[in-house]
Amino acid sequence: MSTSRVVAPVQRRPTGAEPAARPTLPQRIASLPTSVCLTGVTAVLCGFGLVMVGSASPVVSMSLYGSPWAILERQFLWMGLGLVAFLTCRRIDYRKWRSIRVPLLVGTLLLLVAVLLPGLGVTAGGSSRWIGFGQFRLQPSELMKLALVVFTADLLTRRAAKMTEARWVLYPVLAVLAVSATLIIKQPDMGTAMVLCCIAFGLLFLGGVPMRPIVKTLGVFVVLAVGVGLVDPYRRNRILSFLNPSAHRSGSGYQVWQSLIGLGSGHLFGLGLGGGRQKWGLLPNAHTDFIFSVVGEELGLVGAVVLLGLFFVLAWYGLRAANECRDRFGSLMAVGITLWLTSQALINIGAVIGVLPVTGIPLPFISFGGSSLVIGLAAVGILCNIASHGRPARPRSVPPHPQAHPRSASRSASRSGSV
Repeated sequence: MSTSRVVAPVQRRPTGAEPAARPTLPQRIASLPTSVCLTGVTAVLCGFGLVMVGSASPVVSMSLYGSPWAILERQFLWMGLGLVAFLTCRRIDYRKWRSIRVPLLVGTLLLLVAVLLPGLGVTAGGSSRWIGFGQFRLQPSELMKLALVVFTADLLTRRAAKMTEARWVLYPVLAVLAVSATLIIKQPDMGTAMVLCCIAFGLLFLGGVPMRPIVKTLGVFVVLAVGVGLVDPYRRNRILSFLNPSAHRSGSGYQVWQSLIGLGSGHLFGLGLGGGRQKWGLLPNAHTDFIFSVVGEELGLVGAVVLLGLFFVLAWYGLRAANECRDRFGSLMAVGITLWLTSQALINIGAVIGVLPVTGIPLPFISFGGSSLVIGLAAVGILCNIASHGRPARPRSVPPHPQAHPRSASRSASRSGSV
């Protein structure tokens, strides 16, 4: 008794056809949704920040709280609150922020005033920037960045047809910027005021406002900033020490000088995680404003470049979210958040490496701090929501071989008129 087997016919590849090439890893990454990429790079930055705060803070933590892990534990707490803020803002439709733009702006300005009032504001390190009690303190200047982004993006959207008329677009934004920057400078906090200027002028330029009034106004703001810096003795010393840190290394330039020593001793690969020496009482604020110096000392030039690359990737995907957005408000809001995070990172790193005056702002997602971390993660959540509502990025496919489909090739050639 014989059994028969049915053998499937072998499909042969047409003559001259080549197998389709598999997409490479960069092509696969490029085809991922923008919101997924933003979440991933932010998660890497936050993990990087936890590691560096844990490495830079034991000495200060031991002297202040009697435990080498106290500051790191608080950073974990703020990270948890930031995760809640991220997930919440990730689920809220970004268009709903337009409905609360006025209460958000007015409430934040009132908080900035309350910070300066005796008995309400919390003073630490010579600055009155916080409001709250115990370890749960809010820094209203961080919230002002979000309020300015929402207000400016909405104004530029509603008055898109009046971009050439300064009184309808330029003057309202400058009025909000002037009031908020003045209140923040009085804390004093020059760095956050600079970030607000980057947000406002960047959105005005990219929103379509003519270049000439922007340049004139920017020049006025620069002159005022220099005047404010030179009038106040403390800021004047900071500027002089920035111009020549070595000449003021025992005074106002001490912090920058110690930062440069730490960066220089890291060389290419660093002294190893936890092996830095400057954090042992030599470099003030090693776990906050000057944590980039600890990165360069312990992880070397390679670690510093990797961190800079992460911020570049964050900016890239933030701008891609703006490009993919379907409406003007979402696109401008994505640009504003990207300008906010990247300009703050550049100002912080510029001060640490000695090319900008010391302004006292944290490095986003890396430095120790509650308000900056929580509100920054909330901003990325909004950015992810904008990206999820945008047009999906087109995956880069591998072009077919010209001889793989001769009939289709001949048809396309005949349609185009070629022989």
